[in-house]
Amino acid sequence: MRKIAFTNQKGGVGKTTTTINTGAGLSKIGFKVLLVDMDPQANLTYSLKIHSSKMKQNIYHVLKGQMSIKDVIMPHSEFDLLPASIELSGAEMELVNEPAREQILRTALKEVEDEYDFILLDCPPNLGLLTLNAFTAADELVIVLQSEYLALHGLSKLMDLIKIVQQRLNPGLKVEGIVCTLYDKRKNLNREVVGHIKEHFGSKVFNTIIRDNIALAEAPSHHKTIFEYDSQSYGAEDYMNLAKEIRNGY
Repeated sequence: MRKIAFTNQKGGVGKTTTTINTGAGLSKIGFKVLLVDMDPQANLTYSLKIHSSKMKQNIYHVLKGQMSIKDVIMPHSEFDLLPASIELSGAEMELVNEPAREQILRTALKEVEDEYDFILLDCPPNLGLLTLNAFTAADELVIVLQSEYLALHGLSKLMDLIKIVQQRLNPGLKVEGIVCTLYDKRKNLNREVVGHIKEHFGSKVFNTIIRDNIALAEAPSHHKTIFEYDSQSYGAEDYMNLAKEIRNGY
Protein backbone atom coordinates (compact mmCIF):
# COMPACT_ATOMS: atom_id res chain seq x y z
CA MET A 1 0.00 0.00 0.00
CA ARG A 2 1.34 3.41 -1.00
CA LYS A 3 0.31 6.83 0.29
CA ILE A 4 1.17 9.67 -2.08
CA ALA A 5 0.65 13.39 -1.43
CA PHE A 6 0.32 15.69 -4.45
CA THR A 7 1.67 19.11 -3.56
CA ASN A 8 2.66 22.61 -4.58
CA GLN A 9 2.24 25.71 -2.46
CA LYS A 10 1.22 27.60 -5.62
CA GLY A 11 -2.40 27.33 -6.76
CA GLY A 12 -3.63 26.81 -10.31
CA VAL A 13 -0.94 24.32 -11.35
CA GLY A 14 -3.24 21.35 -11.96
CA LYS A 15 -2.67 19.63 -8.62
CA THR A 16 -6.27 18.62 -7.99
CA THR A 17 -6.73 17.58 -11.62
CA THR A 18 -3.61 15.44 -11.28
CA THR A 19 -4.77 13.83 -8.04
CA ILE A 20 -8.20 12.94 -9.42
CA ASN A 21 -7.06 11.61 -12.77
CA THR A 22 -4.01 9.76 -11.51
CA GLY A 23 -6.35 8.05 -9.05
CA ALA A 24 -8.76 7.21 -11.86
CA GLY A 25 -5.90 5.89 -13.98
CA LEU A 26 -4.63 3.66 -11.18
CA SER A 27 -8.16 2.38 -10.66
CA LYS A 28 -8.46 1.54 -14.36
CA ILE A 29 -5.35 -0.63 -14.22
CA GLY A 30 -6.75 -2.62 -11.34
CA PHE A 31 -5.87 -0.88 -8.09
CA LYS A 32 -8.12 0.01 -5.17
CA VAL A 33 -7.73 3.77 -4.63
CA LEU A 34 -8.77 6.28 -1.96
CA LEU A 35 -8.58 10.03 -2.65
CA VAL A 36 -8.24 12.36 0.34
CA ASP A 37 -9.20 16.03 -0.09
CA MET A 38 -7.10 18.08 2.34
CA ASP A 39 -7.86 21.46 0.76
CA PRO A 40 -10.46 23.74 2.43
CA GLN A 41 -11.42 24.94 -1.04
CA ALA A 42 -12.64 21.37 -1.59
CA ASN A 43 -12.08 21.54 -5.35
CA LEU A 44 -11.48 17.80 -5.56
CA THR A 45 -14.74 17.14 -3.73
CA TYR A 46 -16.75 19.59 -5.83
CA SER A 47 -15.20 18.32 -9.07
CA LEU A 48 -16.83 14.97 -8.33
CA LYS A 49 -20.27 16.54 -7.68
CA ILE A 50 -20.18 16.20 -3.92
CA HIS A 51 -21.36 19.44 -2.33
CA SER A 52 -20.75 20.42 1.28
CA SER A 53 -24.45 21.19 1.76
CA LYS A 54 -25.18 17.49 1.19
CA MET A 55 -22.45 16.21 3.49
CA LYS A 56 -23.12 15.60 7.15
CA GLN A 57 -19.46 14.85 7.73
CA ASN A 58 -16.11 15.19 5.99
CA ILE A 59 -12.35 15.10 6.63
CA TYR A 60 -12.72 18.02 9.08
CA HIS A 61 -14.77 15.85 11.45
CA VAL A 62 -12.16 13.08 11.22
CA LEU A 63 -9.31 15.46 12.10
CA LYS A 64 -11.34 16.82 15.00
CA GLY A 65 -11.92 13.29 16.31
CA GLN A 66 -15.68 13.61 15.92
CA MET A 67 -16.14 10.88 13.30
CA SER A 68 -14.51 7.61 12.31
CA ILE A 69 -12.81 7.73 8.94
CA LYS A 70 -14.85 4.72 7.81
CA ASP A 71 -18.05 6.67 8.37
CA VAL A 72 -16.90 9.56 6.19
CA ILE A 73 -15.47 7.80 3.12
CA MET A 74 -17.77 8.04 0.10
CA PRO A 75 -17.82 5.69 -2.92
CA HIS A 76 -17.24 6.92 -6.47
CA SER A 77 -17.49 4.94 -9.68
CA GLU A 78 -13.68 4.71 -9.99
CA PHE A 79 -12.37 5.14 -6.43
CA ASP A 80 -13.36 6.06 -2.90
CA LEU A 81 -13.24 9.62 -1.60
CA LEU A 82 -12.63 11.26 1.74
CA PRO A 83 -14.30 14.64 1.06
CA ALA A 84 -13.56 18.13 2.38
CA SER A 85 -15.55 21.31 2.94
CA ILE A 86 -14.97 24.94 3.88
CA GLU A 87 -15.13 23.83 7.53
CA LEU A 88 -11.58 22.57 7.04
CA SER A 89 -10.34 26.18 6.85
CA GLY A 90 -10.73 26.47 10.61
CA ALA A 91 -8.90 23.25 11.38
CA GLU A 92 -5.41 24.75 11.47
CA MET A 93 -6.29 27.11 14.32
CA GLU A 94 -8.49 24.60 16.12
CA LEU A 95 -5.84 21.88 16.10
CA VAL A 96 -2.86 24.04 16.99
CA ASN A 97 -2.90 22.98 20.65
CA GLU A 98 -3.66 19.30 20.02
CA PRO A 99 -0.97 16.80 21.07
CA ALA A 100 0.94 15.41 18.06
CA ARG A 101 -1.15 17.66 15.82
CA GLU A 102 1.03 16.90 12.77
CA GLN A 103 0.19 13.19 13.03
CA ILE A 104 -3.60 13.30 13.30
CA LEU A 105 -4.20 12.31 9.68
CA ARG A 106 -1.60 9.53 9.76
CA THR A 107 -3.29 8.03 12.82
CA ALA A 108 -6.74 8.26 11.21
CA LEU A 109 -5.63 6.61 7.96
CA LYS A 110 -4.28 3.55 9.79
CA GLU A 111 -7.88 2.42 10.20
CA VAL A 112 -8.32 1.91 6.44
CA GLU A 113 -4.80 1.46 5.05
CA ASP A 114 -5.20 -2.27 4.51
CA GLU A 115 -8.27 -1.73 2.32
CA TYR A 116 -6.45 0.18 -0.46
CA ASP A 117 -3.51 -0.18 -2.81
CA PHE A 118 -3.06 3.59 -3.13
CA ILE A 119 -4.13 6.53 -0.98
CA LEU A 120 -3.69 9.83 -2.83
CA LEU A 121 -3.78 13.09 -0.86
CA ASP A 122 -4.61 16.44 -2.47
CA CYS A 123 -2.76 19.09 -0.44
CA PRO A 124 -3.85 22.73 -0.06
CA PRO A 125 -1.82 25.44 -1.87
CA ASN A 126 0.13 26.47 1.22
CA LEU A 127 2.61 25.02 3.70
CA GLY A 128 0.41 25.06 6.81
CA LEU A 129 -0.70 22.39 9.28
CA LEU A 130 -2.96 20.57 6.82
CA THR A 131 -0.09 20.16 4.36
CA LEU A 132 2.16 19.10 7.22
CA ASN A 133 -0.39 16.44 8.19
CA ALA A 134 -0.45 15.15 4.61
CA PHE A 135 3.36 15.01 4.46
CA THR A 136 3.53 13.19 7.77
CA ALA A 137 0.90 10.67 6.65
CA ALA A 138 2.39 10.05 3.19
CA ASP A 139 5.15 7.70 2.08
CA GLU A 140 5.81 9.66 -1.10
CA LEU A 141 5.38 13.14 -2.57
CA VAL A 142 4.57 14.12 -6.14
CA ILE A 143 5.35 17.78 -6.80
CA VAL A 144 3.11 19.27 -9.49
CA LEU A 145 4.79 22.05 -11.48
CA GLN A 146 3.18 24.18 -14.16
CA SER A 147 5.23 24.59 -17.33
CA GLU A 148 5.54 28.36 -16.84
CA TYR A 149 8.26 30.84 -15.92
CA LEU A 150 7.34 31.07 -12.22
CA ALA A 151 7.15 27.31 -11.78
CA LEU A 152 10.24 27.17 -9.60
CA HIS A 153 9.37 30.30 -7.63
CA GLY A 154 9.03 29.42 -3.96
CA LEU A 155 9.94 25.79 -4.54
CA SER A 156 12.87 26.14 -2.14
CA LYS A 157 10.40 26.70 0.74
CA LEU A 158 8.61 23.49 -0.18
CA MET A 159 11.87 21.56 -0.28
CA ASP A 160 12.85 23.03 3.13
CA LEU A 161 9.54 21.82 4.62
CA ILE A 162 10.08 18.36 3.15
CA LYS A 163 13.52 18.18 4.81
CA ILE A 164 12.05 19.22 8.18
CA VAL A 165 9.35 16.55 7.93
CA GLN A 166 11.94 13.94 6.98
CA GLN A 167 14.16 14.90 9.92
CA ARG A 168 11.52 15.28 12.62
CA LEU A 169 8.28 13.52 11.71
CA ASN A 170 8.51 11.10 8.80
CA PRO A 171 12.01 9.87 7.99
CA GLY A 172 10.65 7.48 5.35
CA LEU A 173 9.13 10.26 3.25
CA LYS A 174 10.59 10.58 -0.25
CA VAL A 175 9.97 12.70 -3.32
CA GLU A 176 8.62 10.17 -5.79
CA GLY A 177 8.77 12.59 -8.68
CA ILE A 178 7.96 15.92 -10.28
CA VAL A 179 5.26 16.14 -12.91
CA CYS A 180 5.05 19.05 -15.37
CA THR A 181 1.53 20.18 -16.27
CA LEU A 182 -0.28 22.57 -18.64
CA TYR A 183 2.36 21.96 -21.29
CA ASP A 184 2.00 23.33 -24.82
CA LYS A 185 4.81 22.20 -27.09
CA ARG A 186 4.08 25.10 -29.47
CA LYS A 187 5.27 27.57 -26.83
CA ASN A 188 9.01 28.12 -26.64
CA LEU A 189 8.63 29.18 -23.00
CA ASN A 190 7.00 25.88 -22.03
CA ARG A 191 9.79 23.89 -23.66
CA GLU A 192 12.45 26.04 -21.98
CA VAL A 193 10.84 25.73 -18.54
CA VAL A 194 10.53 21.94 -18.78
CA GLY A 195 14.16 21.76 -19.88
CA HIS A 196 15.14 23.94 -16.91
CA ILE A 197 13.19 21.70 -14.50
CA LYS A 198 14.91 18.60 -15.91
CA GLU A 199 18.31 20.27 -15.52
CA HIS A 200 17.60 20.96 -11.86
CA PHE A 201 15.94 17.67 -10.88
CA GLY A 202 17.17 15.14 -13.43
CA SER A 203 15.69 11.66 -13.02
CA LYS A 204 13.16 12.93 -10.46
CA VAL A 205 11.10 14.42 -13.31
CA PHE A 206 8.49 12.01 -14.63
CA ASN A 207 8.78 11.08 -18.29
CA THR A 208 5.08 11.83 -18.68
CA ILE A 209 4.27 15.51 -19.27
CA ILE A 210 0.64 16.58 -18.90
CA ARG A 211 -0.29 18.50 -22.03
CA ASP A 212 -2.60 21.50 -21.91
CA ASN A 213 -5.89 19.99 -23.02
CA ILE A 214 -9.37 21.53 -23.13
CA ALA A 215 -10.96 18.25 -22.03
CA LEU A 216 -9.06 18.44 -18.74
CA ALA A 217 -10.48 21.91 -18.11
CA GLU A 218 -14.00 20.84 -19.03
CA ALA A 219 -14.21 17.55 -17.11
CA PRO A 220 -14.65 19.08 -13.59
CA SER A 221 -17.61 21.18 -14.75
CA HIS A 222 -19.27 17.93 -15.79
CA HIS A 223 -18.22 16.31 -12.48
CA LYS A 224 -16.27 13.60 -14.28
CA THR A 225 -12.76 12.25 -14.41
CA ILE A 226 -10.98 12.68 -17.73
CA PHE A 227 -11.60 9.00 -18.51
CA GLU A 228 -15.35 9.40 -17.98
CA TYR A 229 -15.50 12.69 -19.89
CA ASP A 230 -13.28 11.98 -22.91
CA SER A 231 -11.33 8.74 -22.82
CA GLN A 232 -9.76 9.49 -26.23
CA SER A 233 -8.31 12.88 -25.25
CA TYR A 234 -4.67 13.78 -24.77
CA GLY A 235 -5.50 14.30 -21.11
CA ALA A 236 -6.69 10.71 -20.70
CA GLU A 237 -3.60 9.43 -22.50
CA ASP A 238 -1.23 11.49 -20.36
CA TYR A 239 -2.80 10.59 -17.03
CA MET A 240 -2.89 6.91 -17.89
CA ASN A 241 0.82 7.12 -18.68
CA LEU A 242 1.48 8.91 -15.39
CA ALA A 243 -0.51 6.30 -13.47
CA LYS A 244 1.59 3.57 -15.06
CA GLU A 245 4.83 5.36 -14.15
CA ILE A 246 3.68 5.66 -10.55
CA ARG A 247 2.58 2.01 -10.52
CA ASN A 248 6.08 1.04 -11.61
CA GLY A 249 7.58 3.01 -8.73
CA TYR A 250 9.25 5.32 -11.25
